[in-house]
Amino acid sequence: MRAPVAAINTEYKEPSYGNWRVPRSAGLGNLGAIGTCIVMVGLLLGIISFAIWGLFVGLGVLAVAGACALLLTVKDKHGQSVVDRMGIRMAFKVSKSSGTNLYRSGPLGVTEWGIYQLPGLAAKSTLYEFTDSYKRPFAMLHVPATSHFTVIFSTEPDGASLVDPEQVDAWVANWGGWLAGLADEAGLDAAAVTVETAPDSGYRLRNEVLMNIDPNAPKFAKDMLHEIVQTYPEGSATVRAWVSLTFNASLRAGSKKRAPEDVARDLASRIPGLSARLQSTGAGIARPMSAQELCEVVRIAYDPPAALIIDEAHAAGTPVSLTWDEVGPTATQANWDDYRHDSAFSASWTMTGAPRGSVNSSVLSRLLAPHGDIDRKRISLLYRPMDSAKAATIVERDQNNANVRITSGTRPTARALVDARSAVQTAQEEAQGAGLVNFGMVVTATVIDKERLPDAVAAIEQTSGTARVLLRRAYGSQDTAFAASLPLGLVLPKHSMVPSEIKDAL
Repeated sequence: MRAPVAAINTEYKEPSYGNWRVPRSAGLGNLGAIGTCIVMVGLLLGIISFAIWGLFVGLGVLAVAGACALLLTVKDKHGQSVVDRMGIRMAFKVSKSSGTNLYRSGPLGVTEWGIYQLPGLAAKSTLYEFTDSYKRPFAMLHVPATSHFTVIFSTEPDGASLVDPEQVDAWVANWGGWLAGLADEAGLDAAAVTVETAPDSGYRLRNEVLMNIDPNAPKFAKDMLHEIVQTYPEGSATVRAWVSLTFNASLRAGSKKRAPEDVARDLASRIPGLSARLQSTGAGIARPMSAQELCEVVRIAYDPPAALIIDEAHAAGTPVSLTWDEVGPTATQANWDDYRHDSAFSASWTMTGAPRGSVNSSVLSRLLAPHGDIDRKRISLLYRPMDSAKAATIVERDQNNANVRITSGTRPTARALVDARSAVQTAQEEAQGAGLVNFGMVVTATVIDKERLPDAVAAIEQTSGTARVLLRRAYGSQDTAFAASLPLGLVLPKHSMVPSEIKDAL
């Protein structure tokens, strides 16, 4: 008997990812709702001026309205209008003239209490330490300005080297499921993933090798191990990753704010489940960071040479004792396009455009990889999961706004048509159970010598091109972007004086 045998196609087709879109309010052309209202009011005032005061006054009013429309409509590739750039420039000039871009701390600083307090957005933060249900200590950072509490997980990513593509795809799918599940976590406002690359001091390798050398081993083997200890750390880099989750003091809108002890009691039972689910995303073993570990990370970020001292102390078995009042820098200076902090210089970027089209899972590999021109590099992916109950309303509104942009003119642009198709696809995926997440990225490059800063800037801008992301230098906000790249769980829209809804509507 003969039976047909199905042909098996062993060729692997790598999946692609995409359909990112910037939420925009309905309006005429490139204008949002508020910009459209400004134009319509200008036209109405122009018509009234024609009727009451005559031709010249009416033309003057229309000219002013047209100039306002141009200032809001003409935008650069980063979506910044002339008004936005002028506002940033004026805000930095005010900060520089008042001296708020300078910071001095410690006994010789300008603060009365004489401690090394963190500058900027994290100045009033308080660090607590509690234990979870597994009796593991975890740090909890409180930012009273926004009533946020942040817990940080230290992870050991497996990496994609020598890993089957199918396994990588499974990690990506599980990561998407993990992010979608965050929308159902009570009180969770934001999440962040921070990946830091830095030169390896070699102390841990030296301590591990020297502690395990057999005294009866042949002399050749001992000499070889000693040579490895001396030469291997040169040019090598260490990669560390953290996942931070930021919770609100109120479990829901309108509810009473909880005390730090009440928040810690609630999180103590939820941390084991959150860390266990992270392992299926390729994050490796995830565990909550202790207060001492978080203090070391922040201290090294502001003063990179301190990493050598801390690594040497750990290698020697000497405990390092740092408090939250000692991790801040001695002096900082926020310039227009860079940031000086203690013994290092940094430049930061923010993402203004996600990759257009479809990309594969390794699109950020070169941006995340260590670079010889950068002493310390930190990339933070910022996420704000949306409540599943509100996601349906949001995608429907985005779809309606995209349709308005198509029908508002006689000849819609190609970008408007693509945006409408993307909005429809997003609505369909949300209806099938997909989560909705707002995301962004902050990149920080740090060097010890200022003469190397232009090389570091060139390296970031080159690798961002290969990652197909659009980065914009954080002009006038270098200190804020530097703090946002740290694993502190800062939610930037909550610190802005102008609500994000108003910015989107302009």
